[in-house]
Amino acid sequence: MSTVTHEATYIPTLRRAFVQSGLVVFFWLLAALPMIVASTAAMKIGTIVVVAWLYVRFGTRHCTVDQALLVGLTWLLLDIAAEIATTRYLGHGWFDLIGSPAHHGWRDVLLLTWIGAPALFAKL
Repeated sequence: MSTVTHEATYIPTLRRAFVQSGLVVFFWLLAALPMIVASTAAMKIGTIVVVAWLYVRFGTRHCTVDQALLVGLTWLLLDIAAEIATTRYLGHGWFDLIGSPAHHGWRDVLLLTWIGAPALFAKL
C-alpha cells in the first residue's frame, strides 16, 4: 500500500472524528442547558431522552448501540466535569445535571438516563 493512499483515507477519517466529537458536545449542551431551569426530575429525564433521539436521528445516521453507549458515557463525564467546575467556581454544591445526593433514587435514574438514552434509539 502506498503512502498516498494511506494519507488520502486518513485525513477524511480524522476530520470525521473531529466532526463527531463536536456533535457529541453540541448535543450535550443542547440537553444540559435546559437542565438549569428544569424544576422536576421528570422534566430533566424527558429533555435527555428527546435530545438523545435528536442526536441519533440527526447527529449520526448509522449509530450502533456501542457507539450510543459511548456517547452516553461521554455525556455523563461532561456532566460530572461541569458540576465539579461549577461547584468549585460557586463555592457550594451544584447538582443540576446529575441530581442532588439527597435524592439518591432520582439521581440514579438521571445518571442511567444520561448513559442509556442514546442507546434507546440506536440501530441494533
